[in-house]
Amino acid sequence: MKKSFIFLTFIVFLYSCQETDHFMRINTSFNSDWTFTKDSASLEWDSIHIPHTPQIEPLVVNDQWQGDAWYKKTFKKNPESKKTFLEFEGVMHEAWVWVNGYLLKHHQGGYLPFTLDLTDVLEAQNTIVIKVNNEDNPDIPPGKLLEQLDFNYYAGIYRNVNLIETNSVYITDPVAARKVNSGGILVHFDSISNKKAIAKVKVHFRNESAEDKSISAKIEFESPSGKILSKLTEAVEVSSNSDRVLSTEIDIENPELWGIHSPRLYRVSVKLMEGEKTLDIKQLTTGIRAIELSEDGFFLNGENLFINGTNRHQEYPYIGYAISDEANYRDAVKIKNAGFDFVRLSHYPQSEAFLDACDEVGLLVMNCISGWQFFGGEKFQENAYQEIKDFARRDRHHPSIVFWENSLNESPMTEEFMIKANLLLKAELPYKDTYSAGWIDHPSYDLYIPARQHAKAPGYWNDYDENARKIFIAEYGDWEYYAQNAGFNQTAFADLSEAERNSRQLRGAGEKRLLQQALNFQEAFNSNLKGEHTIGQANWLMFDYNRGYAFDIESSGISDIFRIPKFTYYFYKSQRSSAISYPEPLESGPMVFIANFWTPSSPLNVRVFSNTDEVALYLNDKLLSKQKPTRNKFSSELPQPPFEFELSEFEVGTLKAVGYIDGKEVALHEIKTPSEAKEIKLKIDTSGVEISKNQEDVVFLYAEITDKEGTLVPSFDGKIRFSIESESAELIGQNPIKAEAGIASILLKTKGDLDSVEVFAEGEGLESDRLILREELK
Repeated sequence: MKKSFIFLTFIVFLYSCQETDHFMRINTSFNSDWTFTKDSASLEWDSIHIPHTPQIEPLVVNDQWQGDAWYKKTFKKNPESKKTFLEFEGVMHEAWVWVNGYLLKHHQGGYLPFTLDLTDVLEAQNTIVIKVNNEDNPDIPPGKLLEQLDFNYYAGIYRNVNLIETNSVYITDPVAARKVNSGGILVHFDSISNKKAIAKVKVHFRNESAEDKSISAKIEFESPSGKILSKLTEAVEVSSNSDRVLSTEIDIENPELWGIHSPRLYRVSVKLMEGEKTLDIKQLTTGIRAIELSEDGFFLNGENLFINGTNRHQEYPYIGYAISDEANYRDAVKIKNAGFDFVRLSHYPQSEAFLDACDEVGLLVMNCISGWQFFGGEKFQENAYQEIKDFARRDRHHPSIVFWENSLNESPMTEEFMIKANLLLKAELPYKDTYSAGWIDHPSYDLYIPARQHAKAPGYWNDYDENARKIFIAEYGDWEYYAQNAGFNQTAFADLSEAERNSRQLRGAGEKRLLQQALNFQEAFNSNLKGEHTIGQANWLMFDYNRGYAFDIESSGISDIFRIPKFTYYFYKSQRSSAISYPEPLESGPMVFIANFWTPSSPLNVRVFSNTDEVALYLNDKLLSKQKPTRNKFSSELPQPPFEFELSEFEVGTLKAVGYIDGKEVALHEIKTPSEAKEIKLKIDTSGVEISKNQEDVVFLYAEITDKEGTLVPSFDGKIRFSIESESAELIGQNPIKAEAGIASILLKTKGDLDSVEVFAEGEGLESDRLILREELK
C-alpha cells in the first residue's frame, strides 16, 4: 500500500536544465539533532529526536507531568534558498519560539500546526530555542483542568517538525496564510458522478521578490491508474511583496471514485510558472467522492450507507502523544480490520499522518475541535474559533472527512458560539457537502451527534422527532452500562455485580466479564439500528486510554491500551460482510472466532462470532452442533448475530468452529485447553506497516506465554523481563511487567538507521525467547 503521507515530507523537487537559475522548493524533516531539558539554566541538555515527550509516564497515568520543557537546535542556512519556513505539526499546548534571540512566535493550541517565517532572522549558523508548556490554561481548548479531564494532554513537540525552503515566489501554507476559503492549494470537486467530476482549484501564492511578476500555474491531476490531466491557467500580474490567487476548473471524465471499499486517491501537482520557468512546485493527495446527508439518510457515491464506526484517542502507553507517522497508520489499519468504516477523532484534531492513513485504507472521519465539558471565556472562545478555521484549512483535501464536529464536546456552548462556529466553518468550506456536527440539537448544525447516555432508556434516540435533523450516535456501549441505566433488563444483570455488568473491562478481566462487555456493545448496537433517523454510530471506543481525573485505565476499549483485541473486537469484525475483500495489510473476507478460553472454568454457553451462514462446533473432532446465527431481542437487527452453543459439560481438548457459506467451508478457528505455562513466544506488531527506515518509530512487542504445545495460557500473570541488544533501538515501558491474560507487552522504539536488533524475554520457570528484528521484518 502506498504511504504518501510518509514520503511527501522527504520529496525534493528537482528542476530541468532550462530552470537551473531558480531555486526550487525543498521539504526536509527537521526532527533530528535536537537537545532538551526541563531546566533552561541547566548546562546539560539531552540529545533527543522529534516526536518527543518530556516525561515517560507509568502505564496508569494518574499524575501526568505538567510544566516547562525546553528544546534547542543549531542549523546552517541554505545560501541558495530565498525563503525559509519552519512548520510544527503539533506542540502541546503553548509554545514560545526564539531564533537567534528573536522571539518569532507565541502559539496557543496543542493539536494543530503553526508555521514560522525564519527568512529575516537567519544567519550562516543559527540557533532555535523553544519553550513548551502544558500546564492548565482555561484559555486554551480543551481548557478544563487536567485533574478533571477525561483524557490527557501530554507535553512536548510531539508531532513532526518540517523545514521548508522556497523561491521568493511561492505557494503559501494554507494554515499560515490565514485566508478564508483560500491559502495554499484548495481543491474541491463539484457535480460528481461516475461520468464526470469538476475540480475547482485555487492556488494562493506570494511574490516576495523585488520585482513585479507575471505568474501562471500548471495544474496536474494524476489518477490512481496513472492517467494524467493538466491545465495551464492564464497568467496574472502580481506586484512585488503581494499575494494573488489563481483559479481554474478541470473536468475529470470517468473519475475513479474514493470509497470505503476502494479508497482511490489522486495526486495533485501545482507548478508556479513565470513564462517557461518553474518557480515552485507543491503537491497534495486527495480523492473524488460524492457525499450527501438528506432526509433519506447518508449517501456515499450515490449509495445509502449506515455508518458503523468507533472513537479513537491518539495516545500510546508511556510516551503519550509522541508517536510516529507509521504508528498512526497502524492504528488506522487496526480500526479498519476491526470491521469499522468510520472513526470519530475524539475529542481534538489528530495528526495529518492519521488522516492520510484514513484516506488510504478507506475510513470515513468525523473531524473534531478540542473540547470536553468546559466552556471558557472570551480568549478561550477566540482560540476555539481559530481551531475551526485551522482544521478546515489543514484538512479540507482529505476525502475521508465527511463530518466536521465544530462543537465543544459535552460543553454548555452558548447559542452565539454555535451560530458563529457554523458560520466560520461554512465560510471556510462553502460547499453543499460540508456537514457540521454538534452534540447540542441546534438548527445551525447539519447533524445531531448525541451519545446514548444523553437520553433515557430504553428508547434512547429511537423515537427522535422525525421532522428534526438526522442523528449520528457519537458514543454508545460504555457509560449507560457503567451507570446501570441500560433499561434493557439483560437476563444476567440481576446476578452481576456493578463491576461485572460494566462495559469497562480490562483484557485480563476473565471470560465472564469480557463476554459481558461484548453483550453490552451488541445490545446497544442492535438498539441503535432501530432508530429510523439514525444514519450511523461510533462505539466508545477502540483503544483503552488514560484520563486526567482517574486512577485507572479507562477500559471500555475493544482493544487494550497495547492494541491487543478483547472478545468485543471480534464481535465487530463479524459485522462486516464476508463478501468484502481488501488488499494487505487489511483483513477481510469470511471469519469465525470462538470467544472462550476453553478451560475447566470457562462458560459452557459458547459464543462464536462469525460472518458466515452457518457454524459447526466440534470438540475433539466430534461434531457438537451445526447452527444458524442466534437471533433474539439482543440481535434482532444485527447484520450478523453471534452463534450460541449450549454445551452440557467440559472436556479437555480442542474446540473447533468451522464457518460455512452456501454449504462450503470458508473459515476456521480452534482453541485448545492450555496446560502448564512453559514457553515465551515473542512477537512484534507492525500491522503490515514496515518500520521506518528514515525516522524514529515505535512498535509493540508482545511476549505470549504458552504451554509446551504452543497454546496461549490466559491464566498466566507472572512477570516477564525484556532486554535488548542494539545501538539503534530501545525498550520503553514497565520492565519487568506482569503478563495480562497470558501476554506481556512493552514498546520498542527504533531509530531510522536500524542495525541488527535482538530482543529477549524471560520469566521464572519459562523457556525464554529471542527475536531478531531484521529477520522478523523480511
